[in-house]
Amino acid sequence: MPTPLIIDTDPGVDDAVAVVLALRSPEVDVRAVTVAFGNVALGFTLPNARKLLALAGRTDVPVAAGAARPLVYPQAEEAADWHGADGLGGRAASLLAEAPLDPRPAVDVMTEVLRQAAEPVTIASIGPLTNTALLLATHPELVGRIGRIVVMGGSLGAGNTTGAAEFNVYADPEAAHRVLTQVDVPVTLVPLDLTMRCAAPGPWVDALASGSAVGAALADILLAYRAAFRERYGRDAVALHDAVALLEAIVPGTLRTTPLPIRVACDHGPARGATVPDGRPDAPGPMVHVALDADVDAVLEEIARRLRD
Repeated sequence: MPTPLIIDTDPGVDDAVAVVLALRSPEVDVRAVTVAFGNVALGFTLPNARKLLALAGRTDVPVAAGAARPLVYPQAEEAADWHGADGLGGRAASLLAEAPLDPRPAVDVMTEVLRQAAEPVTIASIGPLTNTALLLATHPELVGRIGRIVVMGGSLGAGNTTGAAEFNVYADPEAAHRVLTQVDVPVTLVPLDLTMRCAAPGPWVDALASGSAVGAALADILLAYRAAFRERYGRDAVALHDAVALLEAIVPGTLRTTPLPIRVACDHGPARGATVPDGRPDAPGPMVHVALDADVDAVLEEIARRLRD
């Protein structure tokens, strides 16, 4: 039986690849896509999610609007320089069809999926963790129905938004701390330390463009992102952060994990949003399964295969 899956996202260029990847994977049954602010404002991320479901031919999947801002403090930064002002690399207008909008709040849709599922549900949180944190906080009676939460976020080394912080965690550190320090649901964290190593080279994107109409649309969305990556890092590639995390949600064990307690810096100093591991052998606190290693070539080939088929 396919694993029930909720995707909580903020599309986002790499989110686009991740959402289509999940929809094309028979191991999971995508029961809902919930949307938050993040790479761009909710007014863009929500229609982007609807467009991506239509692109993948899955207008049957409920799409619901969630948080428009963080739990506590205003959002400090968006990522339009990477994702374009529209969130899809300037190509959102080229995707004309949209899946229907479920009028209920995202948390209500998430709770319905959990109540109706006959087996544990995986939640893939590949944007700010606001919606997921709200779900855990407001419906503790349902946490036993969540099999695990797979998070794309954080960094044990350098950040990509500040010197210390990765974007998804920096967007709402309080929400990230709520999810990563709770004891009720297992969490797998897929940080920059691994996703940057899984950057797809230019020929991978070119092959995606020639594989199918959907692949061509995704490659088109990736064009500006690819140029920005080349400008910053000096190589022709794209970082598929969210798709790497989604592949782990789809096929557990794809990534090799290390159990570590993780705390999130929620102060307002230069380390705000940093994910801080405690590597002591006797470190207290709930363990997060941090993905730090993988067969990079195999990961990229598996993502490509599912997007081609």
